[in-house]
Amino acid sequence: MTSSTIGIIGLGYVGLPLSLQFARTGSVVLGFDIDAAKTDALTAGESYILHIPAEAVKAQRDEGRLSTTTDFSRVRECEAVIICVPTPLAKHREPDLTYVLNTGRAIAPHLQRGQLVVLESTTYPGTTDTELREVLEAGSGLKAGVDFHLAFSPEREDPGNPQSDVAVIPKIVGGLTLECQKHALAVYGRAIKTLVPVESCRVAEAVKLTENIFRAVNIAMVNELKVVYAAMGIDIWDVIDAAKTKPFGFMPFYPGPGLGGHCIPIDPFYLTWKAREYGQETRFIELAGEVNTAMPAYVIQRVGEALATTQQTISGSRILMIGIAYKANVDDDRESPAYVLWEMLEKAGAQVDYHDPHVPVIRPSREHAHFAGRKSVALSAETLPGYDLVLVATNHKAVNADLVAAHARLVVDSRNVLSRQMKGKPNYFKA
Repeated sequence: MTSSTIGIIGLGYVGLPLSLQFARTGSVVLGFDIDAAKTDALTAGESYILHIPAEAVKAQRDEGRLSTTTDFSRVRECEAVIICVPTPLAKHREPDLTYVLNTGRAIAPHLQRGQLVVLESTTYPGTTDTELREVLEAGSGLKAGVDFHLAFSPEREDPGNPQSDVAVIPKIVGGLTLECQKHALAVYGRAIKTLVPVESCRVAEAVKLTENIFRAVNIAMVNELKVVYAAMGIDIWDVIDAAKTKPFGFMPFYPGPGLGGHCIPIDPFYLTWKAREYGQETRFIELAGEVNTAMPAYVIQRVGEALATTQQTISGSRILMIGIAYKANVDDDRESPAYVLWEMLEKAGAQVDYHDPHVPVIRPSREHAHFAGRKSVALSAETLPGYDLVLVATNHKAVNADLVAAHARLVVDSRNVLSRQMKGKPNYFKA
């Protein structure tokens, strides 16, 4: 291959930041997506992701370093093709590799000798060197590790964290062969400061799963402790604040209304599913999943308890949920526990509205299509008293906590957002 163009497939929360980082460091980037709305927006110099300013897109477009297309035949123009597509769970918590394998089928007829293909999508060990490899070889007539290079390098994006910088987050790189690894390191080395080579694609895949399982298990632990300590009259947030002063042997994790996003609720079960093939049990993962999945029900229980103090029930109440995004300060609502809370409240007979400054209108999604088109309501001294209860589901900095504290009739806070303003007040409940 003589081209130095980097092709990046999937221009979402992982692919777009990576595209911009390669472009900023001098590479020519060709972005691919099946969604023409995304490619058109980027071509126009616009951004559809909250934490990525349009100016950043426009600057690379104007320099001629970033262009986009829906035409997958153009992968033949690229030196390297990096795949950043979703890896969701199917209905019964089984891995869904549809997006990965369909991408492989789309690019395989256009692969060229000497090209590098890298998968960044989180998956179970063996995906890259078996399923993806087989699809690429069958569709191209080329052999991985001989005619083209194949590698896995997991994404480590942390949307909403201002300290998260693609350029400086160390990059794990595992190749099908040493030569594959060498080519992948050379490509990523143009854009990423620190590279961490590992023995194989499978080790790299396992690294990503381990990182997310670590978080899922520890979040489950503090979620369980939250419920236990609450029964004892102890505030888990006070406990964590004190415990994290220990300079060794402790790392703070924080409870919430349930897990959200495209990683923590999903990725651990990729390993659970794969482990069964080897006759292995993953009891910690399964238990963590049970605990975290139970959190929305606990929050709804607290909502019922709060309403009971004013002789109300969930049925017939008006509830305002603050935050529909899965985490603070982002516009990403994938797998958000807020949707689970919403569905449970409506099933119990409540009328629910939401306020989220980062999600003004709910977009269509695979998981919660029936919410599409619902709009965020205004948050004001006039609107807040019209609700029987305000449920805080996301801790956005852009939400005026003082306003909520001053005008909400009842508050159930699942994120410890209003503890300073409302601690000790009879209309304030933690969940």
